[in-house]
Amino acid sequence: MGLSEEEVVRIENLDLEFGSKEWHSRNVWLFSFYFAGIRVADVLKTKWSDIKDGRLHYRMNKNQKLVSLKIPEKVLGIIEFYRKDKILNNGFVFPELALVDEKDKKAVLDATRCANKNLNKYLGRIAEKAEIEKPLTMHISRHTFGNISGDKISIQMLQKLYRHSSITTTVNYQSNFMHKDVDDALENVIGF
Repeated sequence: MGLSEEEVVRIENLDLEFGSKEWHSRNVWLFSFYFAGIRVADVLKTKWSDIKDGRLHYRMNKNQKLVSLKIPEKVLGIIEFYRKDKILNNGFVFPELALVDEKDKKAVLDATRCANKNLNKYLGRIAEKAEIEKPLTMHISRHTFGNISGDKISIQMLQKLYRHSSITTTVNYQSNFMHKDVDDALENVIGF
C-alpha cells in the first residue's frame, strides 16, 4: 500500500537534522518517488554523469532498458546538497556505492542490499516522526507513486513512467491503486 499525498507532504516537511541519516534517507526516498518510484539499486547507482541537459539518463538495473526522464525541480533541490561530495563519492550522487568496485557485481549487489536495509531502518524512524502508520521503505516509493497517480494519469503514460515492457504489467500493478471507477460504479447502483 502506497502513501497518500498528505503523507508525502508530511515527509517532505519533516524537520530533520541537516546531514543526519534520517535526512539523507528521506532525500534518497524522495528522489526515488519523484522519478515515479525508480528502484533503490538505480537510485544508488545514479552518477553525476547521468544528469545532462536537465534530464536523468540511466540504464535500469532490472532489465537494462535505457531511460531518460526530465529532472523535477524538487529533485534539483535534493541533489544540490550532494554536489559538493561529487569527487568524494566517486562520481555517485549518493554516497552508498562510493567505495565499491563498480566492476565487481557481487560487491555492488551486497552494498546495495546493505544500503537498502539501512535506508529502510531510518525510513521507519521518519514514518514514526511523521505519524505515518503504514510501512515506509524504499520500495514503498514506487507504490506511493502508483497510489497517488491512481486515476490522474493514463495507463499508457504510467507504463512509460514505470518502464514496463507490457501494458498488462502496468494494468495489473495499478489495479492495486485504482479504485475510483469501482467505487463510482458501486455508488451508482446502490446510491438511491
